[in-house]
Amino acid sequence: MKKVLNFINGEWCESSTGKYVSVLNPATGEVLAEVTQSSKEEVDRAVEAAKAAQKSWRLVPAPERAEILYEVAFLLKQRKEELAQILTSEMGKVIDEGRGEVQEAIDMAYYMAGEGRRMFGDTVPSELRNKFAMSVRVPVGVAGLITPWNFPIAIASWKSLPALVTGNAIVWKPATETPILAAEFVKIYEEAGLPKGLINLVHGSGSVVGNAMVEHPGIDLISFTGSNEVGKDINGKAGALLKRTSLEMGGKNAITVLKDGDLDLAAEGILWGAFGTSGQRCTATSRVLVHVDVKEELEGKLLDRIGELKLGNGLDETVKVGPVINRSSLERIDEYVKIGQEEGAKLLAGGKIADGEGFENGNFYLPTIFTDVKPDMRIAMEEIFGPVVSIIPIQSLEEAVEINNKVEFGLSSAIYTKNINQAFEAMRDLDTGIVYVNAGTTGAEIHLPFGGTKGTGNGHRDSGVASLDVYTEWKSIYVDYSGKLQRAQIDNY
Repeated sequence: MKKVLNFINGEWCESSTGKYVSVLNPATGEVLAEVTQSSKEEVDRAVEAAKAAQKSWRLVPAPERAEILYEVAFLLKQRKEELAQILTSEMGKVIDEGRGEVQEAIDMAYYMAGEGRRMFGDTVPSELRNKFAMSVRVPVGVAGLITPWNFPIAIASWKSLPALVTGNAIVWKPATETPILAAEFVKIYEEAGLPKGLINLVHGSGSVVGNAMVEHPGIDLISFTGSNEVGKDINGKAGALLKRTSLEMGGKNAITVLKDGDLDLAAEGILWGAFGTSGQRCTATSRVLVHVDVKEELEGKLLDRIGELKLGNGLDETVKVGPVINRSSLERIDEYVKIGQEEGAKLLAGGKIADGEGFENGNFYLPTIFTDVKPDMRIAMEEIFGPVVSIIPIQSLEEAVEINNKVEFGLSSAIYTKNINQAFEAMRDLDTGIVYVNAGTTGAEIHLPFGGTKGTGNGHRDSGVASLDVYTEWKSIYVDYSGKLQRAQIDNY
């Protein structure tokens, strides 16, 4: 049986606990590997290695650090298909999506390597004569990364690449469900020539390893993507230690379809947003706010197309919807469907765990559509994280904006309309970190900030130049070459 180990200070090693848990293929139930389960001891060792390595790494010029990232990009590109196959086997998303996710990591590597020659600060005029003023970015120190299973390499790339190019070292806890791909990513860093100690991989539970990272005085920041419940707990503990946190959490994303919208295009966007990755995206389309005049027509188009979504093992090129990650997720989704029916929502399609030939050992849920959903129903307010979408009738854009913004999350939103005035009103008024016009709620690109408002996060962003703010401190520098004492705000007035 394949063993997935920790990587600490440049060496692959077992945990001192001697404990392992199985890594399962969610489509077949097959045991893919066993992953070591670590203790606080491994976190301590990883932090010690990271701190030692970061002392010299911060002195390496950023363009030189970036050269390693370019090599990472090259190796990711070279092994794209191999990594995609691992991703689909381990996480379950269909192979096309697996390839797309690896491509996202490739794109991120090239982009962040470019930041090695930018990483701009400011030079500004001083208010005093013969005095120079500027600001520069400096690394925070040791970054603790806690990443989820639904995008096991993309989100890891969003966090690790900017952390490294800005001069930090890393302690990384990946999700227990997807450790194989995490190990492969670390091997690529290793092969690319990253000095030992700069990336440390520690497998284990959130309650043990994650908690030890949050509370460790040697970790200067925590970057977390996951559930709101865990994120709030991390923020509370880290805040008490005055530790920086970057949190990207849940979403309850809505597509608004106005009566002048392209309904065929909207139907495609809804199906892709709701059922891509089996709805297991923080940007998944969970609600559709459709004008009453076109609601019935849109529903017909959705029902016509939903039958084309073949359910099955994502390694099959013809499959469009794969399994959900595990049995507990499957049962949670089914419970929400029952809640929706009890609340009085009308079930249009799906609504049950898939059974029969080919589904016996996997975690498959039929793509599910509810209609005549009221905005305050639980299925319209709470994150389900599965292939379930709720159709809510609306009378106007203003009503859609009100319903869109009423939930506790604020990650992604979308609108389908041909009216440019209403499109710009929606861009202004939808309270989400990401807004799409005539596209679904998924499809973020790596050169713009990724994150949201309200319960989705705490104001920081992954991706784009904005992600550099997570991993750097601003240092303001003044050089007085006047040869005399000059008192700002005093001697110049």
